[in-house]
Amino acid sequence: MFDMNDAEPQKSSELIPDGSFAKVNMIIRPGGIDGQSEIDQGLLKAPNNPTSDTRMLDCEFTVTEGPHAKRKFWQMFTVQGGKVDENGVSIAWKISKSTFRAMIDSALGLDPADMSNAAKQKRILRGLADLNGIALVAKIKIEPSEDPRYGDQNRLDRVVLPTEKEWKLVMDGKDVPASPSRSRSAGGKQAATQPAWSQGSAQGTPPAPAPSRLPQASAAPPWSQPASTAPAPAAKPPGPAWLNG
Repeated sequence: MFDMNDAEPQKSSELIPDGSFAKVNMIIRPGGIDGQSEIDQGLLKAPNNPTSDTRMLDCEFTVTEGPHAKRKFWQMFTVQGGKVDENGVSIAWKISKSTFRAMIDSALGLDPADMSNAAKQKRILRGLADLNGIALVAKIKIEPSEDPRYGDQNRLDRVVLPTEKEWKLVMDGKDVPASPSRSRSAGGKQAATQPAWSQGSAQGTPPAPAPSRLPQASAAPPWSQPASTAPAPAAKPPGPAWLNG
């Protein structure tokens, strides 16, 4: 016999409202392909297309506080390959790199315009695996599906920076009204404007579970803590600021 009385109630299938602001935690789900750094072994994921040279980070976001706590959404970030600019640099990587920098600023309470040596040091990663476990403030969107077989999905609209009023409100645990993007429209027009790095491997289907946990960043301490205003110690520990408190 199977006793169903102790089963958890089924979860709502409703999406997080478009334009919602929330504190989220991001983990990286290893895809089995080595990255360029020593700590990025087995970190990257290949696309479904075997002829593509792109490599991606498979990221899972979990809302940590507020009315949508424990809700999840998923997103891919291209970190290698694809179309290149006039200097031979991957265009998708440049977009992802900008997002990752914003994540660090949001997590540590750094002003994006702060280019002091202390701030610049905190933005240096040993590898992309250092981003595992980062806690930041995000604006969440709804991405319409072009395929009728699959439903719409939540995605990261953008990272909310400490210079924005919503950042402090979310960090203080206050509710922030959703602010849907006016420029966003449903259907094919929406999908046509989405960069490749924001697309998952299969629209509308829950991503497969990660094959393993990241060994280097699994114990990552307080990504969610703002940067300390105290002077840095004379002896600089290895790794980025959020891994050292």
